[in-house]
Amino acid sequence: MIDERDRFADLSEVRMCYRDEGDPSGKPLLMIMGLSSQLIHWPQEIVDRLGERGYRVIRPDNRDSGLTEWKITPSQYYLRAIARDAVELLDHLDIEQAHVVGASMGGMVAQLLAIEYPERVRSLCSIMSTPHISIGMADGDVLQELTKPLSPDREEAIEQIVDLYTLIGSKTYADRERRRALATQAYDRARHPDGPARQVTASIIAPDRRSRLQQLQLPALVIHGAEDSLIKIAGGEATHAAIPGSTYLPFDAMGHDIPAPLFDEIVAAIADNAARRPAVV
Repeated sequence: MIDERDRFADLSEVRMCYRDEGDPSGKPLLMIMGLSSQLIHWPQEIVDRLGERGYRVIRPDNRDSGLTEWKITPSQYYLRAIARDAVELLDHLDIEQAHVVGASMGGMVAQLLAIEYPERVRSLCSIMSTPHISIGMADGDVLQELTKPLSPDREEAIEQIVDLYTLIGSKTYADRERRRALATQAYDRARHPDGPARQVTASIIAPDRRSRLQQLQLPALVIHGAEDSLIKIAGGEATHAAIPGSTYLPFDAMGHDIPAPLFDEIVAAIADNAARRPAVV
């Protein structure tokens, strides 16, 4: 299901769907979503509020997500390939540098962008992520639910997605109706049955980034929630410890999602981090 805001870019390996919103002449801000998630999993309210603060907000669907199409080959792809897709999208948009925000697997990709393409990243924000999958790794039952095939029945599939959001999401700020609305929108927009398993594998085989994160010299913000059962808060703590001069913003009442009561504080933190000067090491 294509929205009028959806745009497409023919890159070297993918035909990427993205949205380009906010202030057209503002500071570019690239938002990369995570495992089995689409660009719509970034709350529109956050996108709009960043736009009001003068940012040009770009949200892509990663390969195996949303409306992005890519040439599936027998070989496994890596997080590095998703990062390369993001750089090619910036090239397509004639953007030399961008502030980069990533959530979950998207946080891992954002970290890689800052490591491998430092000239393209003005600031980094890593949300509910980790420098290595072994740090803060979910329990086996959570991973099993994450990769379980969806029911062929639409209503049952949507209920299954809502149950997953409930399992990994915020408990304090649980909002089942909002989760149901998002699950319905995501189901009707696009489905990639084999995507989650490929993305999980890409995350698992990715090398530990801590030693390379220690070399970063840019403003960095790490956000994580204590109620996160998919990537536990130890992942955020390790990311913060690895990046020199990074700011750490933990929330007791946040799971593996971005609950509405925290929107304003998260937007303000992203903007404050983007306005900081690069660290000098």
